[in-house]
Amino acid sequence: MTDLRVGSMVVEDTGGGAPIVMIHGLGGTSNSFQTLITALGGYRVLRPDLPGAGRSSLRPGVPGIGGMASAVKDCLQAAGIDRAHFVGHSMGTLICQHIAAGNPEAVASLTLFGPIAEPPVAARAALKERANAARTSGMTDIAEAISRATISEKTQTGDPVVATFVRESLMRQDPVGYATHCEALSEAVAADHGAIRCSTLLVAGASDPVAPVDMARQLRDRIAGARLEIVPDTGHWIMVEAPRRSADLLREHLDGVTW
Repeated sequence: MTDLRVGSMVVEDTGGGAPIVMIHGLGGTSNSFQTLITALGGYRVLRPDLPGAGRSSLRPGVPGIGGMASAVKDCLQAAGIDRAHFVGHSMGTLICQHIAAGNPEAVASLTLFGPIAEPPVAARAALKERANAARTSGMTDIAEAISRATISEKTQTGDPVVATFVRESLMRQDPVGYATHCEALSEAVAADHGAIRCSTLLVAGASDPVAPVDMARQLRDRIAGARLEIVPDTGHWIMVEAPRRSADLLREHLDGVTW
């Protein structure tokens, strides 16, 4: 494993073969995808911590989702990659969609876990309130609330390690970086779905309160040829709550794409 440093970003770079770029969500890091890595032999996997998340400090320059998409494209350029498979979670799925719509030649496929189109009105207001809470009070209360609210009831009772992972992921975030991401997501707009031409797999948790199944169905209908898989008894952190199913779906999709 090698760590690339691209501006303010730290990027894990592992393996060899056709490249995969994995983009985490709000409150996540490169470790959000750790459960999938052993299934990706034969691929080169790049996992950035987005600017302001995990090990990456905030990056001056273009703000918002567009700024994060630009940072990811900088990562590809620094790694010498012209074309890659893209895998996203939550907010990361929105970044993936914008890259696929704006730079279709760079995207071989999309696999989107907990996919979102754009936040509804109520969610936008809640994100702004959460940003303010992070700036004024830090991450403790936010981590506790998110780890309880976004995981399925079955996972909460049957696998408490998942809630521990989610809580730790949030607790370790820089409050200002997290607040900046909340604000970016609160102002995000949908990508031009008609411009997305690559093979697309959407993976939704049946009990996801953040990116509900209905939103995934809307995306399926907007992206030409997109396929939707619904994972039962699973909330928003699909890759951690249902790691084996997530890994199987991802590998099957990747291996079916003509490079």
